Amino acid sequence: MSIDRETFDHSSEDELEELSSTEQVLGFLAANDDRAFKATEIAARTELDGGTVSTALTRLKNRELVEHKGTYWAITSDAQRLERYDGYSRATRLFNEQFGAEEKAAWKEHAPSEPHPSLEEDSQ
Repeated sequence: MSIDRETFDHSSEDELEELSSTEQVLGFLAANDDRAFKATEIAARTELDGGTVSTALTRLKNRELVEHKGTYWAITSDAQRLERYDGYSRATRLFNEQFGAEEKAAWKEHAPSEPHPSLEEDSQ
């Protein structure tokens, strides 16, 4: 994953340390907490290998940080459990520093009404 030059210039080495694959998967699901995804879609959207995503999801499920139903995965709705997990706060902090804090109301206002074509491909 690349970063912009301003982030590179103004961040410490600790801040630029790569997120683990588990933190990336959890961060993706947290950013999309109103949806559930197939592991293959998580892999495509996070640009991680499918096996890596499957391993990360299993670890997160064992920690009760994600929920699994059929072929779909979603972040837990237990906010207290998430807040206690150090990787979640680290991932959230780094994503917010890099991209700014997410304003879900503003995002939803501009979200397309039709599903993304990649979501339609999964249903076929």
